[in-house]
Amino acid sequence: MAGRIGLEGLSIGVLADRMHMSKSGVFAHFGSREEMQISVIRHYHEMFEAAVFQPALERPRGLPRLHSMFHRWLQQVSLEVETGCIYISGAVEFDDRPGPVRDALVLMVQTWQSALRRAIEQAVQAGHLREDTPVQQVLFELHGLILALHHDARLLQIPDCAELVRSAYLRVLAPWTTPAGVQLLQALQAESV
Repeated sequence: MAGRIGLEGLSIGVLADRMHMSKSGVFAHFGSREEMQISVIRHYHEMFEAAVFQPALERPRGLPRLHSMFHRWLQQVSLEVETGCIYISGAVEFDDRPGPVRDALVLMVQTWQSALRRAIEQAVQAGHLREDTPVQQVLFELHGLILALHHDARLLQIPDCAELVRSAYLRVLAPWTTPAGVQLLQALQAESV
């Protein structure tokens, strides 16, 4: 529901109606609308980690892990085109509204970005990306690709956006990939198809 109507649209009454519960029952469970919204953000983050991050940890450090993280993220956002992404819709709703809901949302996004940053750093350490790789710049560009996917697929309904992102992902990494990384990336791309 939060993906479709946004965190702001989610209220004790809306949830009570949807769950066929009393408003007081829902309120007793969460204590406040704000706590309910934070619980939704935490639950979404747990589902995101289970679908995207945890399976990627099974891959070796370096480009295999980074590649898995990015492509699982891409798949997740592609699935959410119909329902909406709480991270993205929440950013629009709470980007200029200080408070605990915004803080929870920021923490979850920063947690994911830290994991992605670590994966890029590990790809450098593994010799798959060059030592002079601008880690923050690569992170920024990868994150930007996902935001563009969400925007163009959901709002503009442009077909095949995921393919455009896959292609752009390779262009983001290309200047920084070592010869060993190029071979590995080619093998990973063949695996992904």
